[in-house]
Amino acid sequence: MISVAEVLVRPEIAETRFVCNVDKCKGACCTFESKYGAPLKREEIGKIDGLLDVIEKYLPLNNIEVIESKGFYEEIDGELLIRSVENKECVFVYYEDDIARCGIEKAYNNDKTDFKKPISCHLFPIRISDFGGDVLRFEKIDECKPALEKGVEENITIAEFCEEPLQRYFGKQWYSELKKEIGK
Repeated sequence: MISVAEVLVRPEIAETRFVCNVDKCKGACCTFESKYGAPLKREEIGKIDGLLDVIEKYLPLNNIEVIESKGFYEEIDGELLIRSVENKECVFVYYEDDIARCGIEKAYNNDKTDFKKPISCHLFPIRISDFGGDVLRFEKIDECKPALEKGVEENITIAEFCEEPLQRYFGKQWYSELKKEIGK
């Protein structure tokens, strides 16, 4: 394990090559077959709730109906999770050229908000586990095989690929310390 300011980082984050390739995976991380969606931070709920009118402009009618009837998140065993549509796609998914994309991020990219997307989504394929403190681990899924191949081709590690969300969550100084620890 790599330790940076009381955050443990599993070595595969520094070693595994990874660059998303949505042309091949089709946005699989947003459409996992599961009744549970991506984790949310409590402070993200208010931000998203205040942006629903903007975000819904990018979403399919079915997803809007789910949000309006059931809400965009649920709490299960004390964990906050984005709601899934029919145990599959995230309620914030819309499709563009057969690729699942995020309506929250679309609003951000169109300068309609300063909130890019939930940090758990932004950090993916990194997941944060709590074992008496944050532990960063690589969530390996079969659908990300094209990302592993592209990472090897471009020689970019998960830590490098996730530089922006890691800095967003832990800060630039923390990320700089991570780079020193992993020798990059």
